[in-house]
Amino acid sequence: MHNGGRQTDRIITLVIVAALAFNYPLLSLFGSSALILGIPVLYLYLFVAWAVLIGLMRAVMKNPGPKRRKRHLSSQRQ
Repeated sequence: MHNGGRQTDRIITLVIVAALAFNYPLLSLFGSSALILGIPVLYLYLFVAWAVLIGLMRAVMKNPGPKRRKRHLSSQRQ
Protein backbone atom coordinates (compact mmCIF):
# COMPACT_ATOMS: atom_id res chain seq x y z
CA MET A 1 0.00 0.00 0.00
CA HIS A 2 1.37 3.45 -0.83
CA ASN A 3 2.01 6.22 1.73
CA GLY A 4 -1.44 7.78 1.70
CA GLY A 5 -3.29 4.49 1.32
CA ARG A 6 -4.38 4.17 4.92
CA GLN A 7 -5.49 7.76 5.12
CA THR A 8 -7.39 7.43 1.84
CA ASP A 9 -9.09 4.27 3.12
CA ARG A 10 -10.14 6.07 6.28
CA ILE A 11 -11.53 9.02 4.35
CA ILE A 12 -13.52 6.71 2.07
CA THR A 13 -14.85 4.88 5.12
CA LEU A 14 -15.94 8.18 6.69
CA VAL A 15 -17.73 9.21 3.49
CA ILE A 16 -19.62 5.90 3.48
CA VAL A 17 -20.51 6.28 7.16
CA ALA A 18 -21.72 9.84 6.49
CA ALA A 19 -23.85 8.67 3.57
CA LEU A 20 -25.45 6.03 5.79
CA ALA A 21 -25.87 8.40 8.75
CA PHE A 22 -27.75 10.98 6.68
CA ASN A 23 -29.83 8.53 4.64
CA TYR A 24 -33.57 7.94 5.01
CA PRO A 25 -33.76 4.70 7.02
CA LEU A 26 -31.63 6.04 9.87
CA LEU A 27 -33.14 9.54 9.76
CA SER A 28 -36.63 8.07 10.04
CA LEU A 29 -35.71 6.67 13.47
CA PHE A 30 -35.37 10.24 14.76
CA GLY A 31 -38.46 11.65 13.03
CA SER A 32 -40.62 11.70 16.15
CA SER A 33 -41.96 14.87 17.74
CA ALA A 34 -40.02 14.24 20.97
CA LEU A 35 -37.83 16.98 22.39
CA ILE A 36 -34.52 16.77 24.22
CA LEU A 37 -33.64 19.97 26.06
CA GLY A 38 -36.28 21.70 23.94
CA ILE A 39 -34.66 20.63 20.66
CA PRO A 40 -36.39 18.22 18.27
CA VAL A 41 -34.64 14.84 18.27
CA LEU A 42 -34.05 14.92 14.50
CA TYR A 43 -32.31 18.30 14.63
CA LEU A 44 -30.21 17.21 17.60
CA TYR A 45 -29.19 14.00 15.78
CA LEU A 46 -28.24 15.93 12.63
CA PHE A 47 -26.16 18.45 14.57
CA VAL A 48 -24.36 15.86 16.70
CA ALA A 49 -23.74 13.46 13.80
CA TRP A 50 -22.38 16.31 11.66
CA ALA A 51 -20.08 17.50 14.48
CA VAL A 52 -18.80 13.95 15.09
CA LEU A 53 -18.07 13.44 11.38
CA ILE A 54 -16.19 16.76 11.21
CA GLY A 55 -14.15 15.77 14.26
CA LEU A 56 -13.33 12.35 12.81
CA MET A 57 -12.35 13.88 9.46
CA ARG A 58 -10.08 16.36 11.25
CA ALA A 59 -8.45 13.53 13.19
CA VAL A 60 -7.88 11.51 10.02
CA MET A 61 -6.47 14.48 8.10
CA LYS A 62 -4.28 15.72 10.95
CA ASN A 63 -2.67 12.36 11.75
CA PRO A 64 -0.09 11.64 9.05
CA GLY A 65 1.10 8.10 8.54
CA PRO A 66 4.48 7.00 9.98
CA LYS A 67 6.37 7.59 6.72
CA ARG A 68 4.88 11.04 6.24
CA ARG A 69 5.61 11.93 9.86
CA LYS A 70 9.33 11.14 9.38
CA ARG A 71 9.47 13.29 6.23
CA HIS A 72 7.62 16.10 7.99
CA LEU A 73 10.00 16.05 10.95
CA SER A 74 13.09 15.95 8.72
CA SER A 75 11.83 18.92 6.65
CA GLN A 76 11.32 20.96 9.84
CA ARG A 77 14.93 20.46 10.91
CA GLN A 78 16.34 21.98 7.74
